[in-house]
Amino acid sequence: MSKHQWFEELQKKIKRGTLLIDEPLCKYTMTKLGGAADLLVIPGTIDETEATVRYAYENEIPLLLLGNGSNMVVRDGGVRGIVLHLSQLNAIRIEGSFVHAEAGALIIDVSKQAAAATLSGIEFACGIPGSIGGAMAMNAGAYGGEIKDIIVQATVLTKEGKRLVLSKDELELGYRQSIISTNGYYVLSADFQLTVGDQEVIDEKVSDLTFQRQSKQPLEYPSAGSVFKRPPGYFAGKLIQDCGMQGKGHGGAEVSLKHAGFIINKNNATASDYIETIEMVKAEVKKRFDVDLELEVKIVGEEIAE
Repeated sequence: MSKHQWFEELQKKIKRGTLLIDEPLCKYTMTKLGGAADLLVIPGTIDETEATVRYAYENEIPLLLLGNGSNMVVRDGGVRGIVLHLSQLNAIRIEGSFVHAEAGALIIDVSKQAAAATLSGIEFACGIPGSIGGAMAMNAGAYGGEIKDIIVQATVLTKEGKRLVLSKDELELGYRQSIISTNGYYVLSADFQLTVGDQEVIDEKVSDLTFQRQSKQPLEYPSAGSVFKRPPGYFAGKLIQDCGMQGKGHGGAEVSLKHAGFIINKNNATASDYIETIEMVKAEVKKRFDVDLELEVKIVGEEIAE
């Protein structure tokens, strides 16, 4: 089957969403890097999402969930198969101290709406640039808080397109991991339990965390966020800084001068530039400190054919 056949058959199932053939993924990634997807599907409903996942499984078509593109590097050759982008599934609903958010909702927006409703517990997410789906998959955390602190349950799809509701314990949330990423599930929505707080205290905490993020992170450049996981007993950024790697890179990619844990697209970098800079950093840290840095970002897609 060709991508044009996928397009024609999925058109019958996708009425509110969007289908795009050979769509450049650099439009959808935070690094502004990446080649084209054979077929990009942006479902308009949860049922359309389920139909897409089931269609890909039944026809043995590779399927990649892009999320908000904040924690992913797409290679220059793009992605073969179907890429699923859930940006239209972005509803946020607050009932008392419970928050329901669809997978495509930005976690920053969830944090803002919770703060506006005088709910505390998710302030830590006010600077995380990903979607709820991505945050669930990696148990996102910052400034002493994590998704596992507030999650009640999540609704996911299996690779076969079967819908499951997983409790907090069933999600097996650990440091930057979950059963979602382990089993390749697709998040549809998540439910959080927060607490009623003091508006002034909440606003002050959000303001403080926002200032910390803006002052310490290179938000003025495209990047994939924090590139490496925290090695046991160390901080990745400190190791990279102590190696003298800041300001160094390959092509248009560079280790940030502002925060060594970030690699930025400073000057029209390619994905190959970005990945070569990652490998250069890993090699130098291994050589200098004998520490193996593990990626927090996910690298996907194909190299450009020679």
